[in-house]
Amino acid sequence: MKIIELHSKIRDITGKKVKELRSKGLIPAVLYGSGEKSENLTLDTKSFKKTYEEAGSSALVDLKIDDKEPIKILIHEPQIDPVTDEPLHVDLYKVKMTEKITTEIPLEFIGESPAVKDLEGNLITNKDAIEVKCLPGDLISEIKVDISALKTFDDLIHVKNLSVPANIEILDVADEIVAQVTPPRSEEELEAMETEAAADQEKEQIDKMETEAQAEKAKEEGEKAAEEGKEETAKEAPAKEPAQKEDKK
Repeated sequence: MKIIELHSKIRDITGKKVKELRSKGLIPAVLYGSGEKSENLTLDTKSFKKTYEEAGSSALVDLKIDDKEPIKILIHEPQIDPVTDEPLHVDLYKVKMTEKITTEIPLEFIGESPAVKDLEGNLITNKDAIEVKCLPGDLISEIKVDISALKTFDDLIHVKNLSVPANIEILDVADEIVAQVTPPRSEEELEAMETEAAADQEKEQIDKMETEAQAEKAKEEGEKAAEEGKEETAKEAPAKEPAQKEDKK
């Protein structure tokens, strides 16, 4: 098995100051494990992205902290910035090679389905990963799913049909459908779908216009009420008596 490495350093900076790390091309990370004290670390962004692309969340990684001996870890899915798509924070899980762990293994769909190629059906994949339980050393990077078994629209690939080593226990429901091929839609169905989509869009626009109109009306009524309130206050206010002139003698 190929060894995947990741280097890190102990991190003293915490809280809001971690933004300074990101500006320097570093990612704040936390290493934790069952019954062990967590450690704050920093990772080089470029190195981490390369490692995560190779290992994902299901392959063991040798983590080296400063100059210490490497330890075996799993990378949990990092927190991603929705704007820049850059990793913001990473959780690293220290594993014990003698204790079973629960994790997910991604699915890789291979082959060609005759129901798609010859019958022009639509391939439907309902899962992209499978939850498993096994010893860390028994983990595999992916589970291959051969869709060439889907020859007709009646053929199904269930969780129980997946091929995994005997030392890996699948936790997903055995009868759950992983992949299938559905018949192609007729022109009438496609036209009906387009009509329905257009109707939904039109309704959405109408609802938006009505909401804006109601908001504008409420605003006008509020302004009118405020103006009337000012006029009423002015009427009720006592008239100011003119200042009396002093008699000059």
